[in-house]
Amino acid sequence: MIPSLFLAHGSPMLAIEQTEYTRFLSELAGKMKPKAIVVFTAHWEQPVTTVSSSDDVYDTIYDFGGFPDELYRVKYPARGSSVVAGIVKDRLKRHGIEYAEDMSRGLDHGSWTLLHRMYPEADIPVVQVSVNPYLPPAEQYKIGEALRGLGNDDILVIGSGVTVHNLRIIKWGQKTAEPWAVEFDDWLIEEMDKGDPASLFDYAGKAPHARTAVPRAEHFVPLYIAMGSGDPARKPEVIHRSYDMGTLSYLCLQF
Repeated sequence: MIPSLFLAHGSPMLAIEQTEYTRFLSELAGKMKPKAIVVFTAHWEQPVTTVSSSDDVYDTIYDFGGFPDELYRVKYPARGSSVVAGIVKDRLKRHGIEYAEDMSRGLDHGSWTLLHRMYPEADIPVVQVSVNPYLPPAEQYKIGEALRGLGNDDILVIGSGVTVHNLRIIKWGQKTAEPWAVEFDDWLIEEMDKGDPASLFDYAGKAPHARTAVPRAEHFVPLYIAMGSGDPARKPEVIHRSYDMGTLSYLCLQF
């Protein structure tokens, strides 16, 4: 069985830099060879859960600016999968979750930067799915629940986001983490260890520094989707933890 993952996509530079985190991504991919990947990306927001449903090769979207030219030359020509997209849509429908389909959107950097480091040959079909940051955490979890068990069919579900993501207060060049960012992630990990999703759903009211860590929820909600899609009998596991620019968390979890 392939577990569900929450992976931090952080800076787009992870596509070309050699760091502790990019080494981790490569090593993680070496432990699993899925037949398809379903990735919920923080950089595709839609009011209705929208599923990329074409078999075509994706365009690579450079949805950022001001980075080195080398980054804009990276391509990730993975194909979509109408078959796997159909499985995703059928499961959403059976769980009463409204969905839409998209036949033309490319892979944004919430998807391709991670996948480029994990599976550089781009030889695994990818189904990209949108997020709606305005849905409450319990509803995000239910979207994940609809896809629970896909790992039994060797389909990897990834929630791509960041737990601590506040670009207004990043510390350029600082490699050590700000204490408040660590405290927020510590709270998440402790609550996950307790096995009580209800407490995690109320992170905004209970977690320390929640408003600072999550000024807007688009990067945070993929965590709940990944958690919901995982095996409830399996204890969540921290598989990587590091920080960049003081406040940017690279906390990754396996469910």
